[in-house]
Amino acid sequence: MKNAKELALLAARALSDKKGKEIQVLEIGELTTLADYFVIATGSSNTQINALVDNVEKVLLEEAEEDPLHREGYRGGTWVLLDYGCIAVHVFNAEAREFYGLERLWRDGILLFGNIFQLHQS
Repeated sequence: MKNAKELALLAARALSDKKGKEIQVLEIGELTTLADYFVIATGSSNTQINALVDNVEKVLLEEAEEDPLHREGYRGGTWVLLDYGCIAVHVFNAEAREFYGLERLWRDGILLFGNIFQLHQS
């Protein structure tokens, strides 16, 4: 069984594998009971957003035997949330990401990884 940090990094890798943009992993466990980590990424289209979250679900199921507790926004295509309890994966289109500004709202969290380059260096 993987811990929350390992799940968050696995989700980030799954997003990177499908060319997600601006991937960030924020440690927020000391700030809230919502989750221990937020994994945030941007997709370039509704189709890519769905492909990104589908890959996260696939990878976390295959490699960690984890299914999301809840999924929101899949049909809307501007923001999809996968809730795994200890991690929350947010995939936005660029406009929604800028509008909601999760990085701004959770700026007191610890940024583990801030872009794809860093992700591949770990």
